[in-house]
Amino acid sequence: MLKKILLSVLMIVVVVFVTALAANSFLGRDYFINGASKVVPTSLLELSEEGKRLHKRLWVVDLHNDLLLAGRDATEWAAAGHSDIPRLQAGNVGLQVLSAVIKVPFGLNSRHNDDNSDMVLPLAIWQHWPVRTWFDLTERALYQADKLKKIANSDAVHLITTKKQLEKRKPLGVILAIEGLHALEGDEKNYQRLYDAGYRMMGLAHFFDNKVSGSAHGVNKGPLTDFGRHIVKRMEDDGVVIDLAHASPSAIKEVLAMVSGPVVVSHTGVKGTCPSMRNLSDEQITSIAAGGGVIGIGFWTTALCDITPDGIVKAIRYVSDLVGVEYVALGTDYDGATKVGFSADKLALITDALLRANFSEHEIRLIMGENTQRVLGQILH
Repeated sequence: MLKKILLSVLMIVVVVFVTALAANSFLGRDYFINGASKVVPTSLLELSEEGKRLHKRLWVVDLHNDLLLAGRDATEWAAAGHSDIPRLQAGNVGLQVLSAVIKVPFGLNSRHNDDNSDMVLPLAIWQHWPVRTWFDLTERALYQADKLKKIANSDAVHLITTKKQLEKRKPLGVILAIEGLHALEGDEKNYQRLYDAGYRMMGLAHFFDNKVSGSAHGVNKGPLTDFGRHIVKRMEDDGVVIDLAHASPSAIKEVLAMVSGPVVVSHTGVKGTCPSMRNLSDEQITSIAAGGGVIGIGFWTTALCDITPDGIVKAIRYVSDLVGVEYVALGTDYDGATKVGFSADKLALITDALLRANFSEHEIRLIMGENTQRVLGQILH
């Protein structure tokens, strides 16, 4: 018995050593502090006075941000990464969805990933996450919820878990989301644990297939599993926002056929302006809009093919022309190990670009926040 215990301890020590070494050398320190999130040099036009004034009047909502994974203080303005609470405030963000990333495979790509490796493990060790999170995906989700609650226990941020709380416009509101239900570890009891911890938006899959759903980037890219269908029904009953970002095409189609209310795609691009495998087709956009859902346009390179404000607005215009301006929103994917053209404090650039593209003030209000507010109000209890 003692021999088995010692062997187990030795194995853990070896894993810790190897993953810490990977964090320090293979991936590099910068990845584990800032999530490899970069602002790349981009030609940015000077803001017009009209754009500045209008942006100050907006209630801006962003459907996806991975700030919780960054290893820096979210309450301090940083030169690194894309966002933090002060930069979100400077960008006039009124409501931010903050997503917990639980597991990401090494060799990440958009086409074919299995679940046999775990890039978040060395990150967790590097950032001194509790030992309980190292090999337990549910505990990782609960830990990130705790991180958010510490931020939310301030005058600057409040956590939103109910429809009623959406009405509070100050201070910055945050909704807790999870990127992939591999965090359930295949156990329904863990769904309730995540709900009780404050999660009100859940993505079915991330970069690999799991016990709930196939991923657009997985090996099999299959539909929902039987367990997944049950979980989707529970989410709908409980007022949890169903996020189809990263879900396989067959899973997206199945969810849209079985739910009675709207869903979101929190962060994506569209094939009509950028033919990436990850991006939504016209058929998918039309089906999501038919159910009253909303599509968050991402700001990163493979979502847009053009990361300037005008490139973002081009994708917004495409969705608006296809299905209507009521079904498009912002889904930046800030701090998601992505390359973007500007950080959160400069979101007025989008308002200005929308004006240049001849969107009306009413339409801009919808795009920049009110569409998402509508959908959240329909879903949350």
